[in-house]
Amino acid sequence: MDLANLLGRRAEREAVEHLLTEARAGRSRVLVVRGEAGIGKTALLEHTAATATSSGFRVERACGVESETQFAFAGLHQLCAHLLDRAGALPEPQQAALGVALGLRSGTAPDRFLVGLATLNLLADVSEDRPLLCLLDDAQWLDQASAQVLAFVARRLVAERVGLVFALRDPDESDLPALTGLPELRLNGLGEADSRALLAGAARTTLDDEVRDRIIAEARGNPLALLELPRGAEHARLAGGFGRPDVLDVPRGVEDAFRRRSGGMPAETRLLLLVAAAEPTGDVALLWRAAGDLGIEHEAAGPAETAGLVEIDTVVRFRHPLVRSAVYRAATPTDRRRVHRALATATDPWSDPDRRAWHRAQAVSGVDEEVATELERSAGRARGRGGLAAAAAFLQQAAELSSEPTRRRRRALDGAHAKHEAGASEAASKLLAIAAAGSLDALQRARLELLRAQIAFHLTRGSEAPGMLLDAARTLAPLDATLARETYLHALDAAIITGPLRYGRGVPEVAEAAQAAPAAPGSPTPIDLLLDGLVTTYTQGYEVGVPGLRRALDAFDTDSRRSLWLAGRTAAALFDDEMVHKLAGRNVQLTREAGALAELPAALIFQSAALVLAGELAHAAELAAEETAITRATGAVPLRHARLLLAAWCGRRSEAAELFAASVQQATGREEGTEVTLAHYSMSVLYNGVGDYAAALDAATRASQSYELSHRNLALPELVEAAARAGQPERAAAALDELTSRARAGATHWALGLAARSQALTSTGITADEHYREAIDRLGSCRMATHLARTHLVYGEWLRRGGHRHDAREHLRIAHDMLSDMGAEAFAARAARELRATGEHPRRRTAQPADALTAQELHIARLVATGATSREVGAQLFLSPRTIEAHLRSIFRKLGITSRRQLKEIRLP
Repeated sequence: MDLANLLGRRAEREAVEHLLTEARAGRSRVLVVRGEAGIGKTALLEHTAATATSSGFRVERACGVESETQFAFAGLHQLCAHLLDRAGALPEPQQAALGVALGLRSGTAPDRFLVGLATLNLLADVSEDRPLLCLLDDAQWLDQASAQVLAFVARRLVAERVGLVFALRDPDESDLPALTGLPELRLNGLGEADSRALLAGAARTTLDDEVRDRIIAEARGNPLALLELPRGAEHARLAGGFGRPDVLDVPRGVEDAFRRRSGGMPAETRLLLLVAAAEPTGDVALLWRAAGDLGIEHEAAGPAETAGLVEIDTVVRFRHPLVRSAVYRAATPTDRRRVHRALATATDPWSDPDRRAWHRAQAVSGVDEEVATELERSAGRARGRGGLAAAAAFLQQAAELSSEPTRRRRRALDGAHAKHEAGASEAASKLLAIAAAGSLDALQRARLELLRAQIAFHLTRGSEAPGMLLDAARTLAPLDATLARETYLHALDAAIITGPLRYGRGVPEVAEAAQAAPAAPGSPTPIDLLLDGLVTTYTQGYEVGVPGLRRALDAFDTDSRRSLWLAGRTAAALFDDEMVHKLAGRNVQLTREAGALAELPAALIFQSAALVLAGELAHAAELAAEETAITRATGAVPLRHARLLLAAWCGRRSEAAELFAASVQQATGREEGTEVTLAHYSMSVLYNGVGDYAAALDAATRASQSYELSHRNLALPELVEAAARAGQPERAAAALDELTSRARAGATHWALGLAARSQALTSTGITADEHYREAIDRLGSCRMATHLARTHLVYGEWLRRGGHRHDAREHLRIAHDMLSDMGAEAFAARAARELRATGEHPRRRTAQPADALTAQELHIARLVATGATSREVGAQLFLSPRTIEAHLRSIFRKLGITSRRQLKEIRLP
């Protein structure tokens, strides 16, 4: 195809030219080009590269290869290979992560999203010199680690001079979920006029009308088919012969055309083409070393180059990926094994041991224990670089080549664990079937059953998962006490998450069974203490379990990310607001420092919720916005808890209803699970705020059914208020009894303050007054400012209804000011109505300069105001320094300032 014209692709040319214009101007752009094989994706990329080069861009390329999918970060290495001289400018953690991922240095396996941040900053740094265009062809064959990293980069590019273009086949052929949601350009077939024009230029002889019409009909507008089908047809048929073959699927038809063309080459040329097809790196020296081992001379390349099938220059490059697949599929199994054996011999075992192992594996007919062992070592190296998917692929192949059944099952089991860790739980199940097809020792059998249970919980969150985990824990008990105790805790946690069950084994049953857990070997760990505390709580009651939960909380290491999420939940279960605040902040800090972006959304949600209860709704909104952006960038399942909680406290009824519906739908089949009960808690806050007490009572009742201790703690005060206001004193009294009992056991100001307020709501006269005053005193001594403000509100309402208008005004004024400043608009509106009823007009909130900032801009402004540099802020928010600078320009414009120093003087909410 003439790349200068790209026949019939005017709109497509305009799309890529717009991308280049925007990138040149410092507005990064991403484009995913989709279409069937041969539709012109590669041609469009070539046109884009030529246009970019002529306008001053630096162009870097990578190409996915089907046989490379098990090599972790292979695609990323292709793309960044010529940029690594700039890696020294990256912060050390990012340098280390990228170096380990690409096999350039040793170290612990990096978080793949820290590798993503390093890649983002590397591209941004290179683009400072001149605009950068990155082209990734056949992206459907990128290895999983590279695909995830590059998809993350694509979603975090904002203000850099970078263009990123992916080309991949339609989803019905091969899909790449990581790229879903990015801007797309779909290539369809050419129209009939353009098809005829392209065919006329491609045919080497005059075509009869009938033959031309047949080719156009078979090609269905596919440009590569229009170019290649005439070359593959017999001359007599082109000249008007008769006989109509069956209409072929276009990509298969084009591949068959390439197969026929390569099949007509001399035997030595065909074998050389097979070597090139089997060696995906394009390494010319490696190609000729392997060819020499097979006795192939350099002259054998001539016929293939003359026919336009391959170019052998500084790299080996096929005319089209279908040439590679056509050559490889046309070869006999014997020839394939010969070629892979030669390539294994030619590959340096020290610099590239994993690719050598892969070639050796492809050369095997039957089983080979030596090669299986080598693959197992490759799996270990892949895991060390953070390539779990690659490790799983190596282990799967090692299992297939194992000559000894015991080793085969062990490798299959290890491979299943790796696949599950990599997120391929369904594929893990298939390897488990291999592992289970024979005798295993007791520990292996227990690990197998544990993994089955973990997969079931991960895939379905179904009612069978807690029981499966419980069975695995029992099996493990005499074999591995530590793992057994962890599994009992996992089973209990799974039962809490799935909620009260109509069938299966729920929290009481699991907790009862967990009493039989083996004693902790050695000194109890925080996990051991937490298991004991939870078992006691669920079998003997909250009040009896609190001391054990307190011991567990005191034992947790606040420098361990692994334990912080458990510690945070335990702190909330104990109404310990100071510890909740400390642990929430520490969890986010450590997760940021580690670059563990997959874990960061959950950490941000927990801290956002803590900030909401502390009355820092604007700051909570910043973290919720960051969580949403990161979840989108990483392709993770959307987590709506933080946004729903914010919408509820802010009184945004339609937004909350929409988020609630989405949360419930996402948790289909788990109507009483923790995701849903937390959503019901948020709605109870919303309805209490707007004064719809019947709806609040229903939502709070559902939320209070949660076995998650912290969720129940949050729901009980809402239930008391809703029931008291809805004229349901018996239900209010029952919830109050439980809340009071829990508060006395926890004995914190937060707990006792909520209990006192709830007592006041259900009391009369001087008793109610005393409880309101106690609640204000206690809640004023803790961090939970939202509950303090609401206590002033309900106290003021009670005073007004009792005829104490002057005293009511004081509390309603405090409540209105606090709630307005927080942004809790529904509760503030309630306070305003009550104030007006006393004869006082509530003050209007004065607009602040920071009100014009988005949540993300406010977050950046807050960090910069502390003195953080753009690079430091970028590292914390997983953005490039150039993007931070772009946001700062917007922030300065909105605030009417010109410097970072002035930013420190602005009052930020």
